[in-house]
Amino acid sequence: MHRRRERTDRATTAVVGKTLEAAIVVLFVGLLTTTLHAGIAPTYERAAGEEVADRVLVAASDEIERAAPPDRQGTERYGLEMERRVDLPPRIASGNYRVTADGTTLRLEHPETEIETAAELAVPASVTDVTGTWRSGAETILVIEAERGEETTHGDGETIGVTIRLVNR
Repeated sequence: MHRRRERTDRATTAVVGKTLEAAIVVLFVGLLTTTLHAGIAPTYERAAGEEVADRVLVAASDEIERAAPPDRQGTERYGLEMERRVDLPPRIASGNYRVTADGTTLRLEHPETEIETAAELAVPASVTDVTGTWRSGAETILVIEAERGEETTHGDGETIGVTIRLVNR
């Protein structure tokens, strides 16, 4: 009688094969993720950040220019203080930013210098100053203050001196 030997190692071949397949899939996913995060995604994020920064600055400029009252001589609207809320995104390209105003220039400052941008404001002559800073992530407010101005050179009334401030709350 010849006894046949039973093979007990036959099942391990399938386990080893499946383990190698799983290791190859994990390696592939890891390489793909590294490639995207190290090369493609940051470039895309920076380019998108530049576009968003331009749009944010244009929207902020529009809000400031719209908030400025038109030139009116002889009006009694001095002593007025108004506030307007301005909606800005909390982050640009995964980073905090600030919008600063200095006279007629509005700047967006970002940790990545490629994303920074500036624009000139087109405000009426009644606006004497535009100042302040908005920080991302906080409530952004425009404060418009109108005060009695100087006599006009023609002597036909007073002007309004308007100050616009960018404020966070």
